[in-house]
Amino acid sequence: MMLEVKAISKAFGALVVADDIAFSLAPGEALGIIGPNGAGKSTLFNLITGMLRPDRGRILLDGRDITDLPPEDRCRAGIGRSFQIPAPFEHLSVFENLSVAAMFGGGMSQADAVQVCGETLALTGLEARANRLAGSLPLLDRKRLELARALATRPRLLLLDEIAGGLTPAECQILVETIRTINGQGVGVVWIEHVVHALLALVDRLIALDFGRIVAQGVPSEVMRSSEVQTIYMGVPA
Repeated sequence: MMLEVKAISKAFGALVVADDIAFSLAPGEALGIIGPNGAGKSTLFNLITGMLRPDRGRILLDGRDITDLPPEDRCRAGIGRSFQIPAPFEHLSVFENLSVAAMFGGGMSQADAVQVCGETLALTGLEARANRLAGSLPLLDRKRLELARALATRPRLLLLDEIAGGLTPAECQILVETIRTINGQGVGVVWIEHVVHALLALVDRLIALDFGRIVAQGVPSEVMRSSEVQTIYMGVPA
């Protein structure tokens, strides 16, 4: 398995934000994660990327225990992440933002970074905006840049945190196709999203979280039919 999350738990005092969470991801697989606000979705990403350390449990990448590794080492080991709210270096150009990610996040030489950034710009549809200041971009392009910055580190595992939020249906479709292309290149994807139709168009499996615990996981259509998921996440009686 590429990623193995083994019974991780995390609490802040009496508040449990991750409760014995366990799942795995095969190379090239796409996994979706849904749940209401406060369910522990972003916390799970923080645990996987090393921004938080679990109280119990282990996290393995390609069989290697990375539970105690700092975030920068996990990034260079192949984990890339986008954030729910894009926060680029607004006074740098799009290309410069990618260069920072490639050289400091991915540990690349300047020559390698230039090549990777060019490929990433083409993949994410940002070539024409390479020299624009990141702070001047509209929402769709800021979302693309957030994805591109994660890709510029050359990840084998890509964690996406609500990257479709705020987009129109047409913009969302463009984003889904880009992620499908990335996933088709063998990159494992774990995608947190409230825009459920975007997830269902892409993912192989689906996990539903609530109060830091997994309430359902499996084939996306079966998870969405679960009475517990409909009650907790969709707000309708079971």
